[in-house]
Amino acid sequence: MEKKPIKISLKFGVILSIIIIILAAIVISTLVIKLNNKGQTILAKKDDWEYDEKQAYENSSGFFSGMAKSLTPNSITGSTSIDGAAASGSSSMDSAVASESTNSRTIGFSTGGAKDINNFRENIKNGYFPIATDITYNGLFYDYTFDTGAKKEAKELFSPAYSTAVSKDPISEKNELYMTVGLNSNIKQSDFKRKKLNLVVVLDISGSMSSSFNSYYYDQFTGTQKKEKTEDDNKSKMQIANESVNVLLDQLKDDDRIGMVLFDDSAYLGKPISLVSDTDINAIKNHVLEIGARGGTNFEAGYTKATELFEEYLNVNSYEYENRIIVITDAMPNYGRTDDEGLMKFVKENADKGVYTSFIGVGVDFNTELTEAISDVKGANYYSVHNSKEFKNRMGEEFEYMVTPLVFDLELNLKSEDYEIASVYGSDKANKYNGNIMRVNTLFPSKTTSNGEVKGGIIILRLNKKNEKTSGNLNLSVSYKDRDGKEFSNSEVVSFAEQEEHYDNTGIRKAIALTRYANAIKNWIMYERTGEQRFVIIPAIGIKDFNDSEDEIHVMLGRNERTSVKLSVSDTYKNVFNTIKQYITSENEQIKDENLKQEIEILEKLSK
Repeated sequence: MEKKPIKISLKFGVILSIIIIILAAIVISTLVIKLNNKGQTILAKKDDWEYDEKQAYENSSGFFSGMAKSLTPNSITGSTSIDGAAASGSSSMDSAVASESTNSRTIGFSTGGAKDINNFRENIKNGYFPIATDITYNGLFYDYTFDTGAKKEAKELFSPAYSTAVSKDPISEKNELYMTVGLNSNIKQSDFKRKKLNLVVVLDISGSMSSSFNSYYYDQFTGTQKKEKTEDDNKSKMQIANESVNVLLDQLKDDDRIGMVLFDDSAYLGKPISLVSDTDINAIKNHVLEIGARGGTNFEAGYTKATELFEEYLNVNSYEYENRIIVITDAMPNYGRTDDEGLMKFVKENADKGVYTSFIGVGVDFNTELTEAISDVKGANYYSVHNSKEFKNRMGEEFEYMVTPLVFDLELNLKSEDYEIASVYGSDKANKYNGNIMRVNTLFPSKTTSNGEVKGGIIILRLNKKNEKTSGNLNLSVSYKDRDGKEFSNSEVVSFAEQEEHYDNTGIRKAIALTRYANAIKNWIMYERTGEQRFVIIPAIGIKDFNDSEDEIHVMLGRNERTSVKLSVSDTYKNVFNTIKQYITSENEQIKDENLKQEIEILEKLSK
């Protein structure tokens, strides 16, 4: 009788042990996915995707939730696999660049803000009338490489080089004075390495993302211009955006962290921030490709939720990690804060905390006016994308540069008894210059070609003479901070030889031609849209600077919901464009840049 309890307890212990062993085996079996080539077990990566489209749709109460049906990429073009175009981050161009010897070559810099003018080109190509912010000076410059005028080896993080020119305006035939600031550094390309990333991707899934990337979503509600469908119309902005997310994911390394937020008229957690090494990236890619478009556009909600994900990472390993939000959107918010000042406030508050923002605009109706304003913040930049192949090519080696601001709060001070700054082209929109002081929020690293030219590597200043008799000297000093907040400065005296038309190098010559081209295009856009004579280019004045106002842009655009206008050119501007086409063609005989032919083709189309 006394031994019976002992037998029961032994049996219970054996059973409990068996249960523990079974549970442990189950846990281990869920973690072990395979053996590596050394026979070591590899733990399974997590699929921590949280977004449930069906539940989000049922919970959505916004007016726009019923306007657009849920639209998945697969419903448009058939199934899309992660093995397709979006899965790879490499490109033949990147491979060619990588194959070059870069041991001694240094990188240069380009300014923040716009990184292309793809939206301008796509609107012209598709027969739409662009808006003035579709073409920006720094976005245009980033399509080209420049001789920065460097005559000696760079010794500092930011080592500016200065070039001067006297150039005849092709319309007025009057001489103008220019100076470029070449954006050089002492960092070898072989030594350049970005920090680890804490990255949150914010994806716009609103109804406007359901339209094809080369048509205007809001045309269907206004009865505006209808464009004949092409093969490109088979892909929606949502599909291009989803593929773009997957291209971004391919650029990440195991020690980066990645999170994701989605937004329509509300915001949803796609996945929490986690190490890439712990994440089943292929599973995340498949979830992304299934995302459909619906609802309104509450950028504020999406951006706020993304900001919240960074709370535990602020000031943690700040010297090791870079914090960045990448927003993929067509930038047409109609819920929450929709004004650029309010949205810029959010972006600026994050920048002050060390969380920087990139915008990737999707579709021909991408609202560049809004994005140009809110990207005019420290550490911010934006690109536009119209197909996944284009984005994949850009995101190879380019990704490292996009997410790594290196120079902040750059200030150039010009002191001269003879000259003053008249205009600045190629820097941030709101911080061009004040008197003889030029300010730039951010410089990003930029590739240098084998012949030493830097992609987007200049800022150009137009100068006025204060008096007729000049000594020709300009005293230039710059100050700036690196990404750790350390302050630097340097200075130089530059002599300006005011002989008849001349150029120190092809870099400044190219920059002047592109600046005149951009000014002509911007004034044309505003003239055709407003009819105001002050935007007409006449021989007595020449190719004048473009001066816009926010009110005028909103009259022609509306707040954010962009509709199409058919491309048209008045006879007044056909003559102007024909003259500028001849000018750039003639300049290119000296510059010899094949890329300038794309501007000549646009001018050819506009002058017919």
